[in-house]
Amino acid sequence: MSIVAIVKGENPQEMTVRALEMVEAKGALTEDKPVLVKPNYINSRHPSTGITTDSRVIEGVILFLKQCGVNEIIIGEGSGHSDTFEAFRNAGVDAVAERIGAKLVDLNRDEFVEVHPPNPLALRKVKIARTALESMVISVPKLKVHRITGVTLSVKNIMGVMTPKGSMHIALSKNIADLASVVKPRVSVIDGIIAGEGHETSGDPVEMNLVIAGLDPVAVDTVGASVMGVPVSEVKHLLYAAKKGLGTYDLNKIKVVGERIEDVRKVFKRSLSSKLLSHLA
Repeated sequence: MSIVAIVKGENPQEMTVRALEMVEAKGALTEDKPVLVKPNYINSRHPSTGITTDSRVIEGVILFLKQCGVNEIIIGEGSGHSDTFEAFRNAGVDAVAERIGAKLVDLNRDEFVEVHPPNPLALRKVKIARTALESMVISVPKLKVHRITGVTLSVKNIMGVMTPKGSMHIALSKNIADLASVVKPRVSVIDGIIAGEGHETSGDPVEMNLVIAGLDPVAVDTVGASVMGVPVSEVKHLLYAAKKGLGTYDLNKIKVVGERIEDVRKVFKRSLSSKLLSHLA
């Protein structure tokens, strides 16, 4: 059984640490490598808009890592539509990094390495930031829906480590699964403090006060989708990722600890363009 924690509360840092403890995330940090904390900064809007990752959740992840004795911590992102460091500043991540002790990296400016995903569904080669390849990755996305893929959570969040991002949008769902087979998150932590409905950049915030975490990225995203009222059958990249052995989307094989899905679920509104663009997935 894959274990996924749902924690509801008022202190994002404490909620994040608690969720990671509940899923025994320390056990996933088994190698002598740096840890890359990978948030979602598709743009530089403030996390209160429901678009970008809350710095308080990132701080909770780092506090947990320090608690586990991890000293080499990188916060890295390759923003899609803005300057990455501007996004860090607007979210307050630069202050977190300075206060707690973490390195900030713009993955768009990293050295890229060409990689060939194993048994590709569509993505035969891809250029990935060296920092991501040489680190244990913790994916920290926002809880929000997406016009093409239904949801954008921990698996899709890995797109920030590759270039060029626009090349992914033909056979997007298969490409995401192939990419995740190369850079699979060791731990996934969904920031559901202020979530986002409508679509990925619409800026329609929904107060949820949740953190969702686990070691199986497909299971974590399945639970995240369910919390937003999105059937996993509509999230093709999770189905493909499961087919590639990256995790499970079967809720009967996922043990949810903490809050129950049905107690925190809210059916998110989805933009009209979602139906028009879903064929691209």
